[in-house]
Amino acid sequence: MDNPLAWRPDAINSGSWLTGYSLNELLERVGCDRIVLPVCSLGTPFEELAGLAPLVLPPLYHEAMDDLLQSALVARIAECFPFYDQARRAEMDSFDVIELPRTDHPSPAPTGRIVAFSVDTAVEEHGPHLPLATDTLQSYAVLERLARERDDLVIAPPVDYGQLTWGLPFGMSIDITAPLLTRYVTGFANAIRTWMQPQAMYVVDVHGSIVHRTAIQDGLRASQVQRWSFRWLHDPLVEVSGDRGDQHAGGVETALIEEINPALVDSRWWPNRRDALLEGQMSLEDAVALSPDLPRFIDRVQQQRLNGIVGGLENYDSVDGADLLRRILEVARQDLAGLSA
Repeated sequence: MDNPLAWRPDAINSGSWLTGYSLNELLERVGCDRIVLPVCSLGTPFEELAGLAPLVLPPLYHEAMDDLLQSALVARIAECFPFYDQARRAEMDSFDVIELPRTDHPSPAPTGRIVAFSVDTAVEEHGPHLPLATDTLQSYAVLERLARERDDLVIAPPVDYGQLTWGLPFGMSIDITAPLLTRYVTGFANAIRTWMQPQAMYVVDVHGSIVHRTAIQDGLRASQVQRWSFRWLHDPLVEVSGDRGDQHAGGVETALIEEINPALVDSRWWPNRRDALLEGQMSLEDAVALSPDLPRFIDRVQQQRLNGIVGGLENYDSVDGADLLRRILEVARQDLAGLSA
């Protein structure tokens, strides 16, 4: 069985998985290196996918889609990546789709376990200092720790595409829209149910958009999974993040990624170019005001050369990564206790 964590980078800006790179690093590489989007079966070794090209987008899974959904997802991904702005997108090649044959891989674990996975926006810029997969990295750091504590918990591969807005004006971000996300989550949950035959499903996310979270839960309700629980993992952090205007790629996420693995933070930027990062961030108020008008949002980003951070990176000085992770784990443990009761 493939390691469900084999997509995870050892350090930022390394390896073949595009989601392990920062916004700024990809701005240098996109248009030069070949990028592929794999379509494969559940259980396909991540190492096999990583060898397809210098840069590899997260896979889509055959078992989670019919032909119509696959066509719609690929078209939407192409509409967003590498730039949502049509003028910039037209300047360079996008990506190639590589469709691997359907293959029945064996179940990765005994039946009757709780299966856990995240539905995050893994292709979402997180500024110059953090990798695109910052949300997914947080989710799986939590799931990995929980799996070490519980013999009845098994980790499944992530759903790496979701609904987003703020990343689109900066580039290197993919929004598959809420309706497509709901359909894909339904298909993915049904596929995991067939493949792993769990007693229950624990689904998490860090991304946090209300539209994204609602779409996930709608997809789970429409699935054939009878017992499931969903958790936005940053729920216990609201008082130290959103309430302080620290919403995206700021102090909280930087502290958490640093706690998970310091090598995933680009030290050339943080803390070495702290002032430059603070100068280039967008306020939460501006991001909220501009969200309904993406052309205007894109113009603001380009005119002011904003760096993709939304909120307060300075909030880093007021939080502790170990404490943030502890708060998340406490809530997740309670979720699992209720799910297994």
